[in-house]
Amino acid sequence: MKINNIKLKDLEGNAVDLMQKYANENLLIIIYNNDCMGCTGRGIPLAYDFQQKYPSIKVVGIHSDFPNREGTKENINAIFTSGEAPFPIFIDENHKVYDQLEADGTPHWLLINKNGELYKSIFGSQDGAQNRLFYSLESMLEEQ
Repeated sequence: MKINNIKLKDLEGNAVDLMQKYANENLLIIIYNNDCMGCTGRGIPLAYDFQQKYPSIKVVGIHSDFPNREGTKENINAIFTSGEAPFPIFIDENHKVYDQLEADGTPHWLLINKNGELYKSIFGSQDGAQNRLFYSLESMLEEQ
């Protein structure tokens, strides 16, 4: 499935379309929320690990806002020990992108190849999801 746009806001409140910003790049997107313990305890650290292991893949975070669980620059950066995110994070106001991309919950992972096609969509952060994500990353890169 070709993804034409993913419209979000950056942490400064500016409108961004990820598909334009990262055109012709392989993307690993984690859709998450700060209030999700699986996201902050396993998902975000795993995204960071994948960023280190696969430099040819651009890792991007999407903080999906839900009622009373909205993300701000301050509370998003506060979850990192350094006080700032190790990869770009964007805000999904009113969980529109979460709905658009049919996320099953948080964290939800999207692998999008450099042609803008959804390669794989995976929910979760526990061992089974981590294995599926690892093998999917390897497969996507081998196909290119």
